[in-house]
Amino acid sequence: MVTGAVPNLLAALIGCLLLGLCRCIDMAAAYRAIHWPSLVLIVGMLPLFHRPARDGRRRSGRQRAARLLVGTGSLHLALAAVFMATVLMGLFISNTATAVLMEAGRAGAGGGSAGHSPYPFVMTVAMASSAAFLTPISSPVNTLVLEPGNYRFGDFLRIGAPLVVITLAVTVALVPLALPF
Repeated sequence: MVTGAVPNLLAALIGCLLLGLCRCIDMAAAYRAIHWPSLVLIVGMLPLFHRPARDGRRRSGRQRAARLLVGTGSLHLALAAVFMATVLMGLFISNTATAVLMEAGRAGAGGGSAGHSPYPFVMTVAMASSAAFLTPISSPVNTLVLEPGNYRFGDFLRIGAPLVVITLAVTVALVPLALPF
């Protein structure tokens, strides 16, 4: 993946095959490592975002939403809108599922369809889905510390809201510098 010699998907597949061939992991351990509820959630929700268009072609609700968010006029406002849409979705499902459902490629497609580089939008989705500070549901790590830390739901909101605002400001300010439109 680092060298770019092969596509990322192929590099991951080769890595998994090497782990099995070198007996670093067996099939039973590999199956136990899969978080099946997340996989079922993601696969089950993907069809909800697709519907056929009147002309028979399939259009994605995510593509339409991405175009709407990007069409705000200011590209910094568009990044902020994509960020907030991703964070809001992350309130209800895990950050990994949020990233998949927002599907950075769809956010990027929205940017690309508006004549801008998709990379700032893709990075914004990545940053926003990683800003899972608002609820214990947002991230498995949040869920793990909930009980031992004797935290309440409101504790996550009180501490997480300022962190999300800081992450939003830094993302909207720095992503366009690192990945120009």
